[in-house]
Amino acid sequence: MTTAATPTPAQDAASAPTPLRERLLAWKEILETANPPKTRPLDSVGKWLVITRAAVFPMTIWSGLIGGLLAVEANRVAGGPPVDWGLFAIAVVGLVLAHAANNMINDYFDTTNGVDTDDYVRALYAPHPILSGWVTKRQLGIAILLVNVVGAAIMLYLAAVRGPLIIAFALAGLFISVFYVAPPIRLKHHGLGEPGVFLTWGPLMVGGTFLAATGTIAPWVLLVSVPYALLVTSVLFGKHIDKIEADGALGVRTLPVILGEERARTVGRWLMIAFYPLTILSAVVGLIGPWVLLVVLGLPRLLAVLRTFRAPKPDAPPPDYPTWPLWFVGWAFVHTRRAGGLLTLGLLLNALLPITLPWV
Repeated sequence: MTTAATPTPAQDAASAPTPLRERLLAWKEILETANPPKTRPLDSVGKWLVITRAAVFPMTIWSGLIGGLLAVEANRVAGGPPVDWGLFAIAVVGLVLAHAANNMINDYFDTTNGVDTDDYVRALYAPHPILSGWVTKRQLGIAILLVNVVGAAIMLYLAAVRGPLIIAFALAGLFISVFYVAPPIRLKHHGLGEPGVFLTWGPLMVGGTFLAATGTIAPWVLLVSVPYALLVTSVLFGKHIDKIEADGALGVRTLPVILGEERARTVGRWLMIAFYPLTILSAVVGLIGPWVLLVVLGLPRLLAVLRTFRAPKPDAPPPDYPTWPLWFVGWAFVHTRRAGGLLTLGLLLNALLPITLPWV
């Protein structure tokens, strides 16, 4: 049986040029499964898509798009500052690069600190960059440095145009990213990783993109970022529930370890549920336009995920399940991708086809 950390023969045999269509299909499979393609060749781009865990980038893209589209709405409704679309796009690129760096930093320091081993969960659901032999620790460190250098250049450019507050947002995100696992703070080890993710994917990413697009920031933007931030936090909750036994044995006290599995699954459910009334409330009181009520189309997916979170993880995965022994995180991620996409679509429609509620 081929393990997640062992390339398949098809991946080793790519000596001949691979047609573009096959490359695209391979990348698509990686983005859907977080694993190397089963039958198609794995090229260098695909390899780094796996290493950076690009399958979860949609969560960050939604945060950036939400921030930029809130800027469009502020300009349309309240006569706010004009939106600079170029800076908006650059900011979103910067967020994705920061997420890629964050994922690699986690692997680097968890390996250094002895958390990531061949039998730890991280090395079982997908190839670990270092433990699988894909890159050396030094090579991963260089990749982290290069990505952060590009991210720093984006930060400095945006700050030159929009002012030094951009640097404050970026450095706050970098602090959480690095010290999520890096000593001496290790936020994840003390039940602070989940709040850090909430702050990063909500106020920092959404508010930072709004700031880059407009040059200003308003409290209501940070408030409106909360529902989506709860969704992303639910994904991390799911992942830490999946690793609760392994983390507990290593003394890694994530919030699920502190709460215990049953209470953690309850909290995870409420994080997902809360997204809907908070988003609806934001529309009802007029903070954002009513097209965001489209998020209710995510309720069928939510109900399926809630059923999964009510029961312990099964003893064995369903056929062709790609990321075992992870379980709850996959369900939470699929829901977050759906609900976040619907929220983004609603904000886009608010910009293109604006309507108002009678009492607003």
